[in-house]
Amino acid sequence: MDQPAARRARRGPSAYLSGPGIALGLAALIPLAFLTVFFALPVGGMLARGLWPEGRLDLSAVPEVLGRARTLRVLTFTLVSSLAGTVVTLLLGIPVAFVLYRLRFPGRTLLRAVVVMPFVLPTVVVGVMFRSLLSDGGPLGGLGLDGTWVPILLAFVFFNLAVVVRTVGGLWEGMDRRAEESAATLGATPWQVWRTVTLPALAPGVISAGTLVFLFCSTAFGVVLTLGGLRYGTIETEIYLLTVQFLDLQGAAVLSVLQLVAVVAMLAVAARARSTREQALRRVDVQASARRPRRDDTPALAVTALVVGFVLLPVGTLVARSLRVGQGWGLAHYRALTDPEATNALRVSVTEAMANSLRTAVDATVLAMVLGLVVAVIVSRRPRRPGWARTVSVLDGVFMLPLGISAVTVGFGFLITLDRPPLDLRTSPILVPIAQAMVALPLVVRTLAPVLRSVDPRQREAAATLGAGPWRAAWTAEAPVLARPLLAATGFAFAVSLGEFGATSFLARPDRPTVPVVIYQLISRPGADHLGMALAASVLLALVTVVVMGVVERLRVGSVGAF
Repeated sequence: MDQPAARRARRGPSAYLSGPGIALGLAALIPLAFLTVFFALPVGGMLARGLWPEGRLDLSAVPEVLGRARTLRVLTFTLVSSLAGTVVTLLLGIPVAFVLYRLRFPGRTLLRAVVVMPFVLPTVVVGVMFRSLLSDGGPLGGLGLDGTWVPILLAFVFFNLAVVVRTVGGLWEGMDRRAEESAATLGATPWQVWRTVTLPALAPGVISAGTLVFLFCSTAFGVVLTLGGLRYGTIETEIYLLTVQFLDLQGAAVLSVLQLVAVVAMLAVAARARSTREQALRRVDVQASARRPRRDDTPALAVTALVVGFVLLPVGTLVARSLRVGQGWGLAHYRALTDPEATNALRVSVTEAMANSLRTAVDATVLAMVLGLVVAVIVSRRPRRPGWARTVSVLDGVFMLPLGISAVTVGFGFLITLDRPPLDLRTSPILVPIAQAMVALPLVVRTLAPVLRSVDPRQREAAATLGAGPWRAAWTAEAPVLARPLLAATGFAFAVSLGEFGATSFLARPDRPTVPVVIYQLISRPGADHLGMALAASVLLALVTVVVMGVVERLRVGSVGAF
């Protein structure tokens, strides 16, 4: 051992963390500055328009808005539907995560891509899909579910299964199987092994996934707007209606504040629950951890088959309807996608919009990954001093806030606050990838942070004791574990950016629309041809997403850390 390393070893592990700790603290300023300028400032500007209408604080709208019977109904439905959607998604997603990440069988990569696909479909399209599926004349029209709350719940589960499968599966696939096998050898039943060994190890991932799903359900916009009508609405749709249709900015601001407070409270509870269950995991080669299916895997395999069928049924309906031309079948709607003169509803062809979507998604993914990796490294550390530990916990919650704020609030906030020097960006195309990166950033953090937290700190300390510098010790311990989740997060961020609709609908320029915006414009126009083109564009978007996720999954095959 060289002399400097020997001196560091005598001073203890804390000596190795002083330099990197300062560097991480400085690095945290970058995402914080990004969050301040492109989230806090727009949201604050929107709230100021509602609560400081004439340059002074006016809270007279608060009791009036909260006292409305409609507000109470919206709040109740938001809470109940989001909770139900989270529970059902977890119950279905955890067995699927086990099958797709712990079992080895042909076609597993394709099934992963299929399960992920719904998460990136435009919300308005999914609403149309489920309405077509459950309405009179649809494949399941005889169930009488159209017009009820059930389609909204089904759409919540349809969207968010990918979150549970990818988050829990990413943690599960690298978990050492020997602890479970040892418990079974000592006489524990499969249920006892699951309850005492597997579930505690997966708890951080389950809590993270559940938190994300609840946030996505409570902030769902297009689905509820399409399927809920006037009878069922969430806080998100109510903010949209108050802002766009009734120009009630005070009412929208009150609900935005209420939404923000609820999200902060929920994130605090989730962070508390997650921190009490985090533990270091002994991670192994994912190829060694996967095994072939056995007879006792039948229930999980059956749930997976049910879920895959549940995902493919509305998608199949979408594909079939996109091929329906008049009373026959054909590719006319797909040919129209390349023709800018096919409809006067658009200024560019759908294929040009697809090129815009791909370019924007690449920019947003790069931005989200750079910022998300920095944030994940920071919030995954476990400072020994209580004050620093609380600071890290607060930072973890702060970077989740964009998930809990209405896209309407953020979109309008961009337009009314970034409209003057030095940040006059109203007409700049850079706003779209920034808004999409803001949406993808919490997802990247939630994908990477649980994996980094599962790394035993003693591995870094052992590497440091052997003479490695602080950065090399961290790289040696964490890089092999991080490589695969990093690829998953990249694919997720790219897919989410491709399908993002809420904020993009306010910010995309008419001559540079993205595909989700084009689909919404087509659906909003009357006529079978517009609907057919919208469905064909949805199929194209879904196909691109499946190919992207399939390539990512294929590249991930191999030893740990291989790319």
